[in-house]
Amino acid sequence: MQIKPLSYLEINSKNAVHNVKEFRSLLKKDTKVVACIKANAYGHGDVEIVQILNNYVDYFQVNSIEEFQKIKKISKKKIFIFGYLNKDGIQTAILNSAIISAFDYQHLSEINSVALKLNKKATVHIAIDSYLGREGIMPNDLNKIVLAIKKMKNIILEGAYSHFANIEDTTNSIHSNKQVQIFNDCIKILRDNGFPDIQTHISATSGILVHEKKENKNDLVRLGIGLYGMWPSSHLEMINRKDIILKPVLKWVTHVAQVKVLPANHTIGYGLTYVTKKKTIIAVIPVGYADGLTRSMSNNGFFLINGKIAKILGRVSMNMTVVDVSNIKNIKSGDEVVIIGVQNKLEIKVEDIARSIETINYEVTTKISVLLPRIIK
Repeated sequence: MQIKPLSYLEINSKNAVHNVKEFRSLLKKDTKVVACIKANAYGHGDVEIVQILNNYVDYFQVNSIEEFQKIKKISKKKIFIFGYLNKDGIQTAILNSAIISAFDYQHLSEINSVALKLNKKATVHIAIDSYLGREGIMPNDLNKIVLAIKKMKNIILEGAYSHFANIEDTTNSIHSNKQVQIFNDCIKILRDNGFPDIQTHISATSGILVHEKKENKNDLVRLGIGLYGMWPSSHLEMINRKDIILKPVLKWVTHVAQVKVLPANHTIGYGLTYVTKKKTIIAVIPVGYADGLTRSMSNNGFFLINGKIAKILGRVSMNMTVVDVSNIKNIKSGDEVVIIGVQNKLEIKVEDIARSIETINYEVTTKISVLLPRIIK
């Protein structure tokens, strides 16, 4: 017998495909789209997103060898691994034809050594640190690394990439322009020294919206947050919403566990952080911080039940949260609760939650527990 889940995520396949097509409309036809599905597809379910988008994107991108192994079983698309790999991870990646990201000379040497022992070639994209200050080769070291790569007979240097550091929330393009210039200088070094056809990519969702539009500046783009119907920032939404429409892919649903009446002056939850001022009807909701509902929403958030707003009272606990349903008529155990998404004419956006707890939409969805079922609609 199939058990209907109590709490789950609805994944809207039409909206996911729509979002990919919207971003493709901003790009020239020969630009390849990499779908970023690391962190369980930003919380949406990596297996589910791959099943939906396998025929609509050119590559998938993950962070770890564990993510790679899962996706390799269900897709024949090429898969980038952008995270650091140890020797065991490198071996698995090479044996399974992954595209490996290399961070520096030591990492390249290790990849080459493992490939040599396997009598295989490793396909590599090198990371260039163009004023991000994170992973990657420093531009001043690139000339000597290029010479070293030429001697690494088991490495196929297919691409080079970088990341924008500050392109989402600002109209000041000084830093991003500096990054582009440094990256382009590095690509010239590579092309002038034996790698004329090297693939390039620097843009994630925000870079597509700001840097790539219709200009085909790089061979690939890495579509992440926008794929899931979320904007990298309110600033980019404001300046791009006339060009594309993004539709949310995720809806988080659960159901009321219990309805009860509390008298005035009754505490609610751990820490006694809320005391009723009058007789209050509450509903117990079977979701908590173990499910990805951050504790910062304690006394600071709301759900939708029967088309009405139900405010969170007291602390969010590990598996349960209490809401005020005094204004909701005929509420009962089993009624649908929407944590993220639309119910009737009301909507809770990921960005609403992010603002209320002073974080970003990326963090809100990636924290949703992998144990919650993802149901493709």
